[in-house]
Amino acid sequence: MLGFIYRRILYMIPTVFLVSVVTFLIVQLPPGDYLDTLAAELSDSGGLDSGTMLLLREQYGLGQPFYVQYWKWITGILLEGDFGLSFEKNLPVSELIWDRLGWTFAISLMTLLFIWMIALPIGIYSAVRKYSFGDYAATFFGFIGLAVPNFLLALVMMYLSFKYFGQSVGGLVSPEYIGEPWTWAKVVDLMQHIWMPVVVVGTSGAAALIRIMRANLLDELYRPYVVTARAKGMSEFQLLMRYPVRVALNPFISTIGWILPTLVSGEIIVAVVMNLPTTGPMLLRALLVQDMYLAGSLILIVSLLTVLGTLISDLLLAWIDPRIRYQ
Repeated sequence: MLGFIYRRILYMIPTVFLVSVVTFLIVQLPPGDYLDTLAAELSDSGGLDSGTMLLLREQYGLGQPFYVQYWKWITGILLEGDFGLSFEKNLPVSELIWDRLGWTFAISLMTLLFIWMIALPIGIYSAVRKYSFGDYAATFFGFIGLAVPNFLLALVMMYLSFKYFGQSVGGLVSPEYIGEPWTWAKVVDLMQHIWMPVVVVGTSGAAALIRIMRANLLDELYRPYVVTARAKGMSEFQLLMRYPVRVALNPFISTIGWILPTLVSGEIIVAVVMNLPTTGPMLLRALLVQDMYLAGSLILIVSLLTVLGTLISDLLLAWIDPRIRYQ
């Protein structure tokens, strides 16, 4: 196992390096750069003259070749932890992303727990009580959860929350608490708001895992080892939780590999609709204005999370499933 971990960590280094090169290249693929986008936005007010454009291009280093810009960016990250300067905000990227990453991880963790709390018991019930009314109901709501776009669900929930409960919608706290120091009242207000993005983002994931859990558990319930354990007098609950459910848990563990990057960079439309202070809207804006250091840093972090999430899920799978071996 230790040899496997060492090999995987070594493989991560060239993988992340290649991803960073591709990321930086893709961000620069659209014609022009940040200054061209800025000049287009200011065209109605006269735009930027050629002298100012040349001065800013030299100041931001946009006139340098691709490999020079990349080397400056990647060495700054590795040697100093400097992700570069955001052109639009004129602030270091590190000052912009960490606060939003904190909120993103908080919502991601709560969403992951929500998905598991919903999908695990319902998936087990649907498999054990297949073709029952509860199974059909879970199947129906699962299909609804997969079919309804998350941003549409967000709009409906925001409307109902505002119309029938008088709750402010958008953001994670009410307007009167924005910029205020943390108090118990602000924490309570946060709890009253944060459940909505958790439910919206987690609905489709929970619906998918319910179907996966049901299908996998149905494959295991009639295996010979289950029949043998039942014949030895083991109780149904103990038998169910000790053997078939443990094997069917693999998809839940595997989700760690994709849930981290998905919740950090994904659901951008939901974050925009609900005005969430997460990394999704920031990444979208950075790509639109070609703020290459900000966009590249966010995508690099997401890529690193993908690699780390895959490693964690592989290790947990080896721990929970004795059939998996790393030779």
